[in-house]
Amino acid sequence: VQLQASGGGLVQAGGSLRLSCAASERTYNKYFMAWFRQAPGKERDFVAALSRNGGSTYYAEPVKGRFAISRDNAKNTVILQMNSLKPEDTAVYYCAAGPTITSQARNPSAYYYWGQGTQVTVSS
Repeated sequence: VQLQASGGGLVQAGGSLRLSCAASERTYNKYFMAWFRQAPGKERDFVAALSRNGGSTYYAEPVKGRFAISRDNAKNTVILQMNSLKPEDTAVYYCAAGPTITSQARNPSAYYYWGQGTQVTVSS
């Protein structure tokens, strides 16, 4: 599976961005889909994940209530809507896909396929 992430950019604190991850093949009912992020000098952190059928979502504590992950099955695309952005959300955001299980949804090692990353910068 090839993944293409887009939608990053520069936004002021409190603003919103919508990231998209387009997959080269159907991911619905095949793969968990997730977003991770990596700030300079830090490890890659889990942000959000969506189960194979889209029925369950998982979020990191820092983004709960502000970010929402969803699928557009017709377009083989996963969306990360990011609202109320904070400077600490600044990072390169990566989308990922993998035939993982619920208990591993937050583990980057459980994902086989990765997009190229898109930069999100939130100014204060």
